[in-house]
Amino acid sequence: MIPFAELDMDDKDARVIDEQSRGIIEGSVSESIVKQWAEGTLKAPIGDRHFPLLLYALLGTLNTSGPADSAYTHTITVAQSSQHQSLTILVDDPLTAADYAHPLSVPTQLEIAYARGEFLTYTLGIKSKKGTPTAVTAAAVGENRFLPQHLTFKTGTSQAGLTNATAIPLKSATLRINQNIQDDDVLGNIAPLDFLNKQFQIEGEIEAIWQNESDFKTNSLLGTTVALRFDLVNTGTPIGVATNPQLRIDLHKVIFQPVTRPLRLNDIVMQKLAFRAHYSTTDSKMVTITAVNAISSY
Repeated sequence: MIPFAELDMDDKDARVIDEQSRGIIEGSVSESIVKQWAEGTLKAPIGDRHFPLLLYALLGTLNTSGPADSAYTHTITVAQSSQHQSLTILVDDPLTAADYAHPLSVPTQLEIAYARGEFLTYTLGIKSKKGTPTAVTAAAVGENRFLPQHLTFKTGTSQAGLTNATAIPLKSATLRINQNIQDDDVLGNIAPLDFLNKQFQIEGEIEAIWQNESDFKTNSLLGTTVALRFDLVNTGTPIGVATNPQLRIDLHKVIFQPVTRPLRLNDIVMQKLAFRAHYSTTDSKMVTITAVNAISSY
């Protein structure tokens, strides 16, 4: 069960209007449903157990190693395919007993919000086939969550150099992953046959105190490529003796857009930068996500 902050998962349809000429002034005489699917949005705190499964469905490839110190390491990368993993989303409504299963659920886009003063959260767009009534019994599972103090942000000239790079403090950050889903509509079926992903894109923004031009401005003006690391480690929760829940996102090749730096009287100068990730031909990757938890497989 995913404890969520917001959820809407609604059945949708497309209709054709009968507007044929019948010698009347009224605009139409009927309408017919020609397509049915479901679509929604899930907003929830990032949990170390369920979130890697959503990332697996979004990116398409997952490899697991371990156990080591009672923990497993899941490495998630982009599958070079138009069909990434799909899920079945079950919605349990104890108030109305109207439980539904949504098969062929695929993430359309993901936004991760790294913000101060709250649990770190994500917003996931979802498309699926129309919900079918089913009996669902949801059970709560312990999740280790991540707080703002668990984040370490680094930049480097390459992904290989990020481990030894110096951490840079951020005020906030947003990361968006979009796989540009296209419905596979076919004749002879009212539901999409599949949901296919097209161009895989990652972009985002960061906000930090302005300290010196070498932090971001120089690189942004020159169009210099850098690697970025957003590393979450819940140091307050042990898995084994010396292992903690972790979610690390490495972007292998990023180019910053020009710095936005508003100057206001009697205020600290802040800088905001947008960025876009690109495929690194050197590393043969755009992104590598590493999740460490107590789940043996997905």
